[in-house]
Parts: sequence; structure tokens; C-alpha cells
Amino acid sequence: MTKKEKLAEIKKRMEADKSLPLASGASRLVFGDGNPDAQILMIGEGPGYWEDQQGLPFVGNAGKLLDQLLATAHLSRNDTVYITNVVHHRPPGNRDPEPSEIAAYGRYLDEMIEVIAPAAIVTLGRFSMAKFLPGAKISRDHGRPVTMPWRGREIVVVPMYHPAAALRSGEVMLAEREDFASLESGLKSLVDKRSETTKESEQMHLV
Repeated sequence: MTKKEKLAEIKKRMEADKSLPLASGASRLVFGDGNPDAQILMIGEGPGYWEDQQGLPFVGNAGKLLDQLLATAHLSRNDTVYITNVVHHRPPGNRDPEPSEIAAYGRYLDEMIEVIAPAAIVTLGRFSMAKFLPGAKISRDHGRPVTMPWRGREIVVVPMYHPAAALRSGEVMLAEREDFASLESGLKSLVDKRSETTKESEQMHLV
């Protein structure tokens, strides 16, 4: 099965899972968007109104800003990134997701990460950051890559502000733009290094 097919299977199981705590109050599941073969996975918090209506993550005002920020780093959700959230149904009134809700969706998110197998995960907001870096503080640690073990392999996690926070604060907006500007060079070298390692591994298997 391709990565796209594996993700479609996970999505199908999530849509059928009546135990997911936010499903009954949402219009639809908001699974993910982008290139399943991308080396960069971006994880936000949860769907808002427009995401709930369209079934896609980051399509409202925060999503429009995210697309602009991606463009400044020469990245695109169509080609170079895959985007999802820590919860995949809209919380009532756009409230913050609760720890039990994040845990309920987390088992599916972990499956998604396993399938995509990204070289880097960019967390957008404090809830997705806390999944990987529970001791981090976003105002202090935003934009700083951290290499950490994840299920038997190393992965780079880059904590970033959520685009919605940037829309509410000029100071955060400035920091967000600076972080995305530096994201391109840092992640490009990481992805290139990983590609070289993969090629070397494939050549060794051919010998």
C-alpha cells in the first residue's frame, strides 16, 4: 500500500470510531492535507469553523496566513509538507482541546506519523508542542529545532507559534515570520542529509 492508501485507511477507521469524544458535535472529520510523501509534517491544534465545514485543516484566516508563511520558506502543502492537528474534530465553540481528547485522537495521530515518517515535525501551537516537548515553553523555545527519539528513530521537532496567535499579536507575528524565514535553510539541510542516508542504505541493500 502507498502512504496515501494507508492514510485513507486510517481516516476511514476514524470516521467509523464513535468513541472519539468530539465527533458528535462536529460536522465532519478534519483529517489532513498535503503530500503524504513530504519530509515535513506540520501539526496544529484543532479544526475551527471553516475547517469543520470543508473537512480540511487550516483553511480559515489562520490557514491563509500559514500558506503565506510557507511560501516565504519556499514550502507548499501541495508538495513539501503534510498538515494535520492533534484533534480531528472541531471542539465546541473553538475551545482548547482537553487532555483526554488529545489522548483519544493521539493514537491515530501516532499512526499517521508512522506512515508519513517525516524527517521533521513542525508543531504549530502549544498543544502539539506539548506532545513532543512537554517541558518546552513556546515563548522561549519557538523556532529552535530539537532532535529527539521517536519510536526507535530520531526526529527533529521545531516548535512554532500557531498562526492564529500571530493574527492576534504583532509581536508574535514578527517572531513567526522570522522563524519561518529561518525554517527553509535548516529543514533543507536536514531533508538533504536524510535523502543521502536513505540512498546509502538502499545502495547497501543492493550490494
